[in-house]
Amino acid sequence: MTNKNVCVFTGTRAEYGLLYWLMKDIQAHLELNLQLVVTGSHLSPEFGLTYKEIESDGFKIDAKVEMLLSSDTPVGVAKSMGLAVLGLTDALDRLQPDYLVILGDRYEALAAAQTAQILRIPVVHLSGGEVTEGAYDDSIRHAISKLSYFHFTSNSRYRERVIQLGESPTRVFNVGSIGLEHLKRTPLMSLKELSISLDFELTDKFFLVTYHPVTLSNESPEESFKVLLDSLNRFPEYKVIITYPNSDDGGRKIIPLLERYGKDNLKRVLTIKSLGQKRYLSAVKHSAAVIGNSSSGIAEVPSFSVPTINIGSRQKGRLMAKSVFHTEVNLQDITTTIKKALTVNVGEVENPYGSGNCSKIIVEYLSNNTVSCLAKKFFDIEGTL
Repeated sequence: MTNKNVCVFTGTRAEYGLLYWLMKDIQAHLELNLQLVVTGSHLSPEFGLTYKEIESDGFKIDAKVEMLLSSDTPVGVAKSMGLAVLGLTDALDRLQPDYLVILGDRYEALAAAQTAQILRIPVVHLSGGEVTEGAYDDSIRHAISKLSYFHFTSNSRYRERVIQLGESPTRVFNVGSIGLEHLKRTPLMSLKELSISLDFELTDKFFLVTYHPVTLSNESPEESFKVLLDSLNRFPEYKVIITYPNSDDGGRKIIPLLERYGKDNLKRVLTIKSLGQKRYLSAVKHSAAVIGNSSSGIAEVPSFSVPTINIGSRQKGRLMAKSVFHTEVNLQDITTTIKKALTVNVGEVENPYGSGNCSKIIVEYLSNNTVSCLAKKFFDIEGTL
């Protein structure tokens, strides 16, 4: 029997980090061949050339698709998507995968999903049905769900939402968040090891900060980020690790502010393009709090019993553990919320995104099932018509 080719798509550092163990399990499976398509910010010097981390982890990249314009506007993002479709068409036509695995809600992922649909490649979508009201990722996620054949969601409520979109329950499975695999399978660094790796001395009094632009808002990314930096100045006894934003429109406006803040506070602040998944999760484990508006603060951080200060509307609508403290984008509110989070013992937290055992479930399902026809009947929920 011929092995199935399972192609995994990745366009950002965060997405790759979540997919790591699934890729390892596909790679190790006797009846599956792992293919890997890399694009987006992975190939950009501005965002750290993170494809090198993928290769250093032992993965062979089958196709590198250049698509990212050096632009910081919605027009630039839309044109980048067009370039992605052109490059992905050639790559997927050459690789001829049996499945294309796509995680989440990025515009790069939408380009991959629509390309696969036209090329008649079944799309396997991870983390569908979620809600992020403050970003255009929300609509993109639902669009990818409609372009996908199999669905693996991170919560039972999200499974129901994918079904509500008209997807058959027989093709929608709740397996939990893929990123939580690291809790059981990735050995993390001690605080000393992390400090040596970063060449930046850390104690247990430091914040881990990631802030992305809010793409469905009139909010200025620069002004919002300045407010965040001002709030960090209210806690001079805490060191700060700040990672770069993603490549959404508005992200490049944040980078000069971030770099200047690091240069002005060399002994207290470390700015870094990409920590890599092991260092990132090690930093989460040892931090006093995770601050910003990254989805990681919602899905993964609660499992470490570390408080998350979630700023603004980007993640609005997601299920959140009790260790997540929400704040609006103003100096007083952010400062007060950080103080509150530092004084509350969050203790053992029930994470609504599972416990980290989904990769093997996904791999076994893909190895045991074959798609003979991509035609899908719209599933109507009884009593809704």
